[in-house]
Amino acid sequence: MGLAIALLAFQGYLGYSAISGQFGIESREAIHNDIQVLKDKSSALQAEIDSFEHRNSLMNPRHLDPDIVTERARALLNMANADDILVMVDPTTGKPISGKFEELTDGELIKIIEDGSTL
Repeated sequence: MGLAIALLAFQGYLGYSAISGQFGIESREAIHNDIQVLKDKSSALQAEIDSFEHRNSLMNPRHLDPDIVTERARALLNMANADDILVMVDPTTGKPISGKFEELTDGELIKIIEDGSTL
């Protein structure tokens, strides 16, 4: 009789684990959501790796792209040509620092300089 009760209790435990346990039926949705989140992170990281590999291939000494070389040289030396259009970008967000892109008149520019404010 004691053995039958122990086996029934063990079956009850297994049934409870199959339904509500860590890997049970109720936890299945959460596990699938975690898998999807990890797949999304993996694809984002793969895109970043591909981007770095592309930039690395552009810096190959046998096949240097002249535009990339001049871009890097100007960035390192803080130099620009007179006909270049410069857009200052916040490195943390990747967005332009100023939202005002139209050309300022002399009066507006002088007022900004005298006030000590930024664009």
